[in-house]
Amino acid sequence: MSDPSWSLHSRLKEDTIDIGDLPLSKVLVIKDAHYPWLLLVPRRDNAVEIIDLDEVEQAQLMTEIARVARALRAVTKCDKLNIAALGNAVPQLHVHVIARFRTDAAWPKPVWGAAAQRAYQREELHNLVTPLRRAIWIEN
Repeated sequence: MSDPSWSLHSRLKEDTIDIGDLPLSKVLVIKDAHYPWLLLVPRRDNAVEIIDLDEVEQAQLMTEIARVARALRAVTKCDKLNIAALGNAVPQLHVHVIARFRTDAAWPKPVWGAAAQRAYQREELHNLVTPLRRAIWIEN
């Protein structure tokens, strides 16, 4: 389902770590250890809104969102999942899947701008990504 003319937006490249591909979407981790925060980016050139995908791709995206959200909830044991496709700062279609905890830096408000970004320690990132890949069925 890959689009050969597609490339990841430079801001998303800068702010994330690539953990693998699903049939439609690239799966990324946001480089902020305050929140286990994933992005799904459909590999479709010029897709800005979900409605820019055809109906089959929209259904595939929903399947992938559910798959990633279930995996994130299972791995993190979070209190709540936030799922959103905003795209105000980065026009390339991407869906945020964020594990939220009643004890996190932003609870109960949105995560954007709530706390200065905190980089992952190597082991901390490994301890998130390894079980997520397994749960999402992404090979190393």
